[in-house]
Formats: sequence, structure tokens, C-alpha cells
Amino acid sequence: MIETTSDTESPKHTGRGAKRRSELFEELTDLLVAEGFAHLTLDDLAARLHCSKRTLYGLAGSKEQLVRAAVVQFFRRATERVEAALAAETEPARRLAAYLRAVSAELAPASARFFDDLAAFEPAAEVYDRNTRAAARRVQQLIEEGTAAGAFREVHVAFAADVITSVMVRIQRRQVAAATGLTDAQAYANLSELLLHGLTN
Repeated sequence: MIETTSDTESPKHTGRGAKRRSELFEELTDLLVAEGFAHLTLDDLAARLHCSKRTLYGLAGSKEQLVRAAVVQFFRRATERVEAALAAETEPARRLAAYLRAVSAELAPASARFFDDLAAFEPAAEVYDRNTRAAARRVQQLIEEGTAAGAFREVHVAFAADVITSVMVRIQRRQVAAATGLTDAQAYANLSELLLHGLTN
């Protein structure tokens, strides 16, 4: 996470009924995050959201486009909250901890089924992959800042960043879940602890 995505990748909520469409899109995003999406048809979604299929088509032209837009929205919301948590801290170690713990907190409401469906649906998996790599770049930046400030031990930042990126990608691809049984949120929490113990003076 943690990359701002283009407005062209989510439905436009303008004109008459814009507030209701925006609220409906948020409800849709929360539903997919909680329950996954591969097993749900447009009829299922319309019934669960108490709206018509025509209303859903007003948000996106197909179920696939709707799912991708909801995934983009999920990561956009996460980005805003994670960056807000980061901005509240000034000390390097606390900033790194705040970032990774905020990522963990944002992923926590998402079900295992949602992440399994993400991995199996390429357009949505691409969104998660892009945001994972953006998050890895952010972590590298935070390590560089902490090292420059003398808060972290001198480490080979490029190597540390490569290791972190590898772990994050394995989390995103469900490989860590398969190997350890950890949820994505739990994996990020454990990564946070390992990083902080390994880096701090």
C-alpha cells in the first residue's frame, strides 16, 4: 500500500445522486473486503447492497471493473490513514513502527478470502502488487532517514530494502500465509518487530 492511485481508476461520483453513489461504493468496498468477491455475482451484490444491478452498472461497466475499482479504493483509504499515522511521529524508530503497524491495522479487517481472491484475479492482484512495492519503497526511505539521523545502526540499506521488499511481496502473493498460517496483517506486525529489533541502536 501506500500509493495514491489515479482518479481514473475509480468511479466518478458526480452529478445527481452523487452522495448516494459514493456511499454505495463505500459499502461495496467494505463488503468485498470482508467477504471476498469471486463467489459473488452482480445479482448477489445488488441484493446485499439493496440496490438494482442498473445502479451497480452506474458505478462500473462490469463486475470485474467494479471489483478492481473497489480494490483501488481499499488501498487509497489505507494510504491516507497510514500516512496520517506516520505524520504524527517524528522519532525515526517510532515512525518506522507507526508505518508498519498502521499497514497491519489497515489490512486486519480484510478476510483471508478477500486476499485469496485478490491473488487469483490479475487486475486486482496488480493493484495490490503496485501498492506493496510502493510500501517497500516507503520503508526503505524511513530506514535511510533513521540511519542518517543516527537512530538506526549502519546497515546496507539497499540490501535491507531488498529483503523487506521480498517479504512484502511474499505476503502479497499469499506465500507467507501458506507457509506460516499468519494473516497478512499479522505478517506485517511480525515484520515490524523484526525490523525494529534489528535496526535500533
